[in-house]
Amino acid sequence: MRVQHREAGAASWRFSLVLMSFHPVYTVKEYAVPAPDLSVSSIQNTLTRSEERPLVFEKTPSSFLQGIPSQSLPVRVAVIGNHLPRQCGIATFTTDLCDAITVAYGAPGVFVVAVNDAQSRYSYPSRVRFEIAESDLSSYQAAANFIDSSNVDLVCLQHEYGIFGGKSGSHVLRLLQHLTMPVVTTLHTVLREPDVDQLIVMQEIAARSDRLIVMSEHSSQLLQDVFRVPAEKIDLIPHGIPDLPFAEPDLYKDSFSAGKTVLLTFGLLSPNKGFENVIQALPRILSRHSNVVYIIAGATHPHVKRREGDRYPLQLQALAKKLGVEDNVVFRNRFVSPQEMAALVASADIYVTPYRHEAQAVSGTLAYALGAGKAIISTPYWHATELLADGRGALVPFEDPAAIADAAIRLLDNDAARYSMRKGAYLYARHMVWDWVAHSYMRVFLRSHANRCERPEGRRPSRLPRRIQANA
Repeated sequence: MRVQHREAGAASWRFSLVLMSFHPVYTVKEYAVPAPDLSVSSIQNTLTRSEERPLVFEKTPSSFLQGIPSQSLPVRVAVIGNHLPRQCGIATFTTDLCDAITVAYGAPGVFVVAVNDAQSRYSYPSRVRFEIAESDLSSYQAAANFIDSSNVDLVCLQHEYGIFGGKSGSHVLRLLQHLTMPVVTTLHTVLREPDVDQLIVMQEIAARSDRLIVMSEHSSQLLQDVFRVPAEKIDLIPHGIPDLPFAEPDLYKDSFSAGKTVLLTFGLLSPNKGFENVIQALPRILSRHSNVVYIIAGATHPHVKRREGDRYPLQLQALAKKLGVEDNVVFRNRFVSPQEMAALVASADIYVTPYRHEAQAVSGTLAYALGAGKAIISTPYWHATELLADGRGALVPFEDPAAIADAAIRLLDNDAARYSMRKGAYLYARHMVWDWVAHSYMRVFLRSHANRCERPEGRRPSRLPRRIQANA
């Protein structure tokens, strides 16, 4: 069994907070998040200020966060999930969420229990206090023991079926069964047609979680319709994004892309992403706009690489050569840093997510591009349909290179339409920046903690709800 934990220094858990006294009567103030001002003058002022800002990640909490009294931040949180430098979307999300909570509320209250895949070990930062071996059931029990002995008030589980061991990730249930504090679970995938094992695992997670966080209305509805989770147990918090400026792409193009029109896709490479459809669209795009270059940034997904090596990016390169567009397709086949990614996204004239399947509940890369104010072309998977509604992006059919080409040409032919799309995307995404998301998570944590303290002995009921039958 491969289990590690790190002891925190004595000073690392000094967290002087009034609400840690566990009084029988506990109230939580609801701090309203102000609605964005979408007046014409406000839009112009916001965009003007944004265009003047340097390309940096914001580290100062928003003014509405500063209005929250410090004594209302009671919870010390153990976050369970993947963490950088592991290369996957959940690791990036967990890292960004912890960073955002740290910026808004201070570092001492958060640590991470990281899940390691079977073939890898990682050099984690000190925030990671315990490591779970994905396929080793006993390490989940050990993790539960460690968390229960660590004087934390709440667990935030990052759930994705593929990151935990057992059938459909069932090993994580062993951990949840032995926790005594409230659990808030973020669901990165909610399936429309789960198999029996997936159904049971999700039902058990829902039963053992005090709150469930989803990132889209569609996921919330699926939880209610498919998994019979009551709506009052679900919170909708969008995928977080860095607070990037609204800037002209030409300001951030490097020596390679200067003078060129950049189409960009980034993220871990796997065959379900559909990048070949953009490559197939390039000849038609280039016939109208000869200076276009398509940049594919990201390493092959580690799970795909273990199975197939770099077969998929090699297939893409071969396709580009066959179509005569190899000079217009650039592969940055590596896991890039946040700073490099920010610069890449800023340099893009059009961002493309050509995913091949509808059942994509969340796309962090799409959220990122939306928050950077990019003109976006996407297939209509679930998250894209929701985020790009009302003209915030161009939706094209699945597996349709001609439609991608037509959408790109329309946007490149019409600067005004492209700018309008960018502006709508940027303003819509202001409620998705990480400091807002950190505040929203903390409100859920407070609510869960308060509700548990109001129960007899501060514990959840021992009996689980009756399982949903497989044929329900």
